[in-house]
Amino acid sequence: MRWLSNLRLPNAAPSHASQPNRRWRVGLDGHGQIAAVEPLAPGSAAAGENWQGDWLSPAAVDLQINGGLGLAFPELTPADLPKLLELLEQLWADGVEAISPTLVTCGVAPLRQALAVLRQARAEHRQGRCQLLGAHLEGPFLEPSRRGAHPAQHLAAPSRAALLERIGGFEAEIELMTLAPELPGAGEVIEALRELGILVSLGHSAADEAQASAAFAAGVTMLTHSLNAMPDMHRRAPGPVAAAALRGDVALGLIADGVHVAPTMAVLLQRLAPGQLVLVSDALAPYGLPDGTYRWDDRPLTVEGGSCRLEDGTLAGVTLPLLEAACRLARWSGEPERAIAAATLHPRRVLGDERPLPELLLGLPLAETLRWSGTAEALRWQRSA
Repeated sequence: MRWLSNLRLPNAAPSHASQPNRRWRVGLDGHGQIAAVEPLAPGSAAAGENWQGDWLSPAAVDLQINGGLGLAFPELTPADLPKLLELLEQLWADGVEAISPTLVTCGVAPLRQALAVLRQARAEHRQGRCQLLGAHLEGPFLEPSRRGAHPAQHLAAPSRAALLERIGGFEAEIELMTLAPELPGAGEVIEALRELGILVSLGHSAADEAQASAAFAAGVTMLTHSLNAMPDMHRRAPGPVAAAALRGDVALGLIADGVHVAPTMAVLLQRLAPGQLVLVSDALAPYGLPDGTYRWDDRPLTVEGGSCRLEDGTLAGVTLPLLEAACRLARWSGEPERAIAAATLHPRRVLGDERPLPELLLGLPLAETLRWSGTAEALRWQRSA
């Protein structure tokens, strides 16, 4: 057995939370798969390839990504399948193992067509290509005053009938839905989604603390891009972010580009709820393309420095890779192990995988994992080898 020694695991297990610098060794079988993950005694110098304290993690999972290489997921047609598969290969090269392709508010017919194309692409998965999880429907049951860049003409009042009109026949291929839980009718939609095993996230919402808490009690388990398109935390009006952090079991999705949320606020969120923070890219169709002006539905979209804005200045998303967000968060916070976990481990928790990281790594090909090195100021990653 080949051994790797003197490595670290980000947020390895709750019992090791007080030992962030604990060292481990990993054994590989003859096929290059991880067969053993063992803690090292303090001061131990076990035999094996010395990783010099580098971190080992699974690849990233992105629960909110809207497209890339010029493709917008809500606009997919069968002719886009080759480009979609190319995007999945690009994401794999960018360290992302799986995505929940996000379909922002759009018409019913385009939505259903996009779901059909994603179904076809999902069937063509192969090694070296990012996996398509179930889709993330961001809308159309959103609060109009908090819709952000979502087109107003396609917003809809929540109801079981409106939900079925959109996802009927695709129920098993939806992973997550973002909605405003305070809207009339949202309660029955949340109930229907939970019956189908679909996760529900609060977003583009005007919910106050009490309404958010009621939604969490009803089964909402995540916030979509925390602090964006929702009330801020205020000393007399704590809002949904404070309510989620206080509960301790609601994931806090975060776009860590430094524009959607200021670095100081991102770090405060991480320190407030380190085990709940989930990094998302919120990448739009120009992901993987240079800065410039592109089209989003019938609207011009300007990309500058990785940020995407509509013609009126509305912030619409980013084009930064997810792992770049992890490196930025590490630089801001000085805590690389937490930033790595937020991009690689915590999204898996949202999806229901509660295994401790050592157990989760067992059976994975080493080549599909990530090796993180450097300092918090200059964190970098590569595929392990």
